[in-house]
Amino acid sequence: MSEKQDTDIKEKETVKAPALQAAVSPHLSNTSFTTRRMMIDVLIALVPVVGMAVYIFQWYAVKQLLICLVSCLAAEAIFIKMRGKAFTLTDCSAAITGIILGLSLPGPAPWYIGFIASFVAIGIGKVIYGGLGMNIFNPAMVGRAFVMIAFAGSMAASGYLDAQSTVDAITQATPLDLFKQAGTTTPLMALFVGTTNGSLGEISAIACLVGGLFLCLRRTASWEIPAGVLVAVAVLGGISDLVTPDSKWTVIHHIFGGALLFGAFYIATDPVTSPLAPIGKFIFGLGTGAIIMLLRIFSGYPEGVMFAVLFMNALTPLINHWTIPKPFGAVKEEAEA
Repeated sequence: MSEKQDTDIKEKETVKAPALQAAVSPHLSNTSFTTRRMMIDVLIALVPVVGMAVYIFQWYAVKQLLICLVSCLAAEAIFIKMRGKAFTLTDCSAAITGIILGLSLPGPAPWYIGFIASFVAIGIGKVIYGGLGMNIFNPAMVGRAFVMIAFAGSMAASGYLDAQSTVDAITQATPLDLFKQAGTTTPLMALFVGTTNGSLGEISAIACLVGGLFLCLRRTASWEIPAGVLVAVAVLGGISDLVTPDSKWTVIHHIFGGALLFGAFYIATDPVTSPLAPIGKFIFGLGTGAIIMLLRIFSGYPEGVMFAVLFMNALTPLINHWTIPKPFGAVKEEAEA
């Protein structure tokens, strides 16, 4: 083999495969819009939610968030090392998964809940599919669904703290549980501000709105998804109000209560597991909101955000197929005479 042929073979071996990105037209490139920048935007948007969780739940929130954050980072490092892939912790995606997972859990839950959920979220929800950008389900919701099924008793948001706790909010049942079990309605102001019990990220509607609007303005999150969720909830909640006018739990309670706003802005908007086209994103949001309301109204389970998001994640390829946009610049063919 000649020296020139040997050089050509080495050059071919060192050529990297092209980076393929799935997106709808027009394909306009913005070099500043990187994965790391998107993740940093999410971290910034999570500040008001984390701040409110720490203010209400104090040490319980700090402990749960730290367990999930450290466990997700450790799981990412271990699984990536096992697969022989390049170091990926610097893209902040594992950190985002850890924080969102921690916010989706009740603060007083035992330490092993966050630990197990984190390894399931990274290992089964993300790495097993090939890593960042390849997963079909939201990793944080995969982890939460696993511990919700495996450790249902330990996942209860109340019952861990005695009456002497300095944080009165977490000694009571969640607003949705109170209404489902006893018909007790939580004041709207308490739901809006966040002086109630529940998972860490779902208690304050105003915190979720502030962070969520930041994500939409930065175009890190697609506004069509939370808009679709809110439209579906408003329509079905309005119908419920008309059918049961005596109910004190109104459509506004549905919007402000539970994990609806947290799920609509921070979980359903995951760009990897949601549709590509704007109309597809809106349909995705509509479906998510509709499933949430159906579960809240007709099932024995008071909340439905996690199941709604995972179900719509499974339908994302089908929605993408239904909402293929017209190629940019294409001219419609004239019908034959």
